[in-house]
Amino acid sequence: MALEALRYRRGSLQVLNQLLLPHTSVYEEVSTVQQGWEAIRSMKVRGAPAIAIVGCLSLAVELHNGNKRTKEELVAFILDSLKYLVTSRPTAVNMARAATELSAFVELEAGKPDSTSETIQDCVIQWAEDMLAKDISDNRRIGDHGAQHILQGSSGQNIVVLTHCNTGSLATAGYGTALGVVRSLHATGRLAHVYCTETRPYNQGARLTAYELVYEKIPSTLLADSMASLAMKEKTVSAVIVGADRVVANGDTANKVGTYQLAIAAKYHGVPFYVAAPSTSCDLSLEEGRQIVIEERPGKELTDVNGIRIAAPGIGVWNPAFDVTPADLITGGIITELGVFPPQELRVALSKSVKVN
Repeated sequence: MALEALRYRRGSLQVLNQLLLPHTSVYEEVSTVQQGWEAIRSMKVRGAPAIAIVGCLSLAVELHNGNKRTKEELVAFILDSLKYLVTSRPTAVNMARAATELSAFVELEAGKPDSTSETIQDCVIQWAEDMLAKDISDNRRIGDHGAQHILQGSSGQNIVVLTHCNTGSLATAGYGTALGVVRSLHATGRLAHVYCTETRPYNQGARLTAYELVYEKIPSTLLADSMASLAMKEKTVSAVIVGADRVVANGDTANKVGTYQLAIAAKYHGVPFYVAAPSTSCDLSLEEGRQIVIEERPGKELTDVNGIRIAAPGIGVWNPAFDVTPADLITGGIITELGVFPPQELRVALSKSVKVN
């Protein structure tokens, strides 16, 4: 049975409280937009694709179970809810993109002369459910495209991967992005080993990625973040594969803090550096990475571990949740459900896809 970040059936949404992993698996009911916002903000659910899916499904569940509204009241509630959900975590673009697309869809439906509150509500619920199914399908394509690209450049050798943060089933609707590539490599029998970083200060690598790798019986080793450069030198790393919370038009990529330094180390050691992300994580409205708003998290994430203070009282704290990796450091390519592209070619590839669709 695959790990699940969320469990959904029409009228019911449960999210796995990832704050309790790896020791305890507890699924908590999310029945309102407010509860969805709180689950995202507190990082009970995290990962750019999962954030958008939980946000939209929380709206779908509240609509399904809520009080009847007039057409005008319903449209206003949906649009206001989507704006509110975007504020939960600003760096990951998937929720903002989903909110923009769903808002436009709702306004279009509401403008039809025969539309009613019931037809609009049903359309929104179906839209969110389709988003859930599409994420799983896209992730499998990302995994296969990435695995094939890496194997083509391997000269027949088995692959050693280094990855950062958590980008698997727990960060998506299922299968994963960067960890999806790892899964696809493992399925070919050509994956020798995976090294995952602990990903301080929130330890998503130690708590979540390590948990997924052990669960899937994938040969793997946990590293402290400060050991990654040495691992590239000593452990014959074939590729670094990370996820993304936002990829902008020129290929600059925002991902979990610590990614930037991995890209620098990979460039020095001649290790291909890949970003794996669905097209929904790509934001062509921003030209460069410096335009991305970087979320800063509470200082206690850095000074405390499991509620116990480990840092000297009185010390200042800077705790950005993300950093930006410049496009020229993404030497392997950006892996999407559409294929693998050099950063400078991503904009054209995405534009062609939009025209086709």
